[in-house]
Amino acid sequence: MNQKMEPLSASGQPANPGVAFNADWLVDIRVNRSAVERRIAALAARRSLQKNWQAAWLLKAISCIDLTTLSGQDTPGKVRRLCARARAPLSPALQNALDIESLALTTGAVCVYHQMVETAVGALAGSGIPVAAVSTGFPAGLSPLETRIAEIKASVAAGAQEIDIVITRAHVLNGDWGALYREVQAFRAACGNAHMKTILSTGELDNLTNVARASMVAMMAGSDFIKTSTGMESTNATLPVSLVMLRAIRDFETLSGHRVGFKPAGGISTAKDALNYLVLVKEELGDAWLTPELFRFGASSLLDDIERQLAQCA
Repeated sequence: MNQKMEPLSASGQPANPGVAFNADWLVDIRVNRSAVERRIAALAARRSLQKNWQAAWLLKAISCIDLTTLSGQDTPGKVRRLCARARAPLSPALQNALDIESLALTTGAVCVYHQMVETAVGALAGSGIPVAAVSTGFPAGLSPLETRIAEIKASVAAGAQEIDIVITRAHVLNGDWGALYREVQAFRAACGNAHMKTILSTGELDNLTNVARASMVAMMAGSDFIKTSTGMESTNATLPVSLVMLRAIRDFETLSGHRVGFKPAGGISTAKDALNYLVLVKEELGDAWLTPELFRFGASSLLDDIERQLAQCA
């Protein structure tokens, strides 16, 4: 596969053009929860990072954070402060102590509601950091289809380079994979050149087989990333769910020749959490996915703990 031949989205990342819906790709998908949990336990037992290597991995984690604020208390001032931190996630003193003053370190993106897109775009002008907008009736995704599509188009028009969409969970729970495909495909068309991340809300999909099948359908329909959660479900990102989604990504590349990114979100708040996800991605998909182009964390407080841990490494 030659990724350079794929079209680029507005964020400069390779786009997933999608493929025709193929129900045969879903027939043999069955997930054994016990086997998944054994794999996660084995990885946890093996993970051991020395001080210098740990610092390098944590810096990698910062570059993959979608720094997020999704609150009814969001204001333009709050969003501008968040964008300033995305531009300079570590203090100059800590960068000096780590001897990384020359490193042009930023977060992967800033993620906001539609109403704050223009504010974030203005605050990030010239930085190269994309603005991601949550859309399609986030977090429940139950507003009328035409309203959800209009919301995507409005955010793209306001300057969002990435759109995080939510699916209708009922399509998955009812096994209506054709309906899920058509819905995500419609959202993909509305995104235009913007990168599309599809939130599966895995904590509401009942079982891991549903997670795997929903992942595959979302990728068939043109998702550039698949994302675990809105961060607002009772169960958000977990390592077992992430393993299932990563293996679906691997299978989709084998079947279609297209690479899709992965974004765990919700409840990832410590440096240890970040390291566990980075190791899982490396083990399952390899170093190619350890870049902001193919891996992101959805997080609001993760950066604070990473900064504390890096201070101990300095």
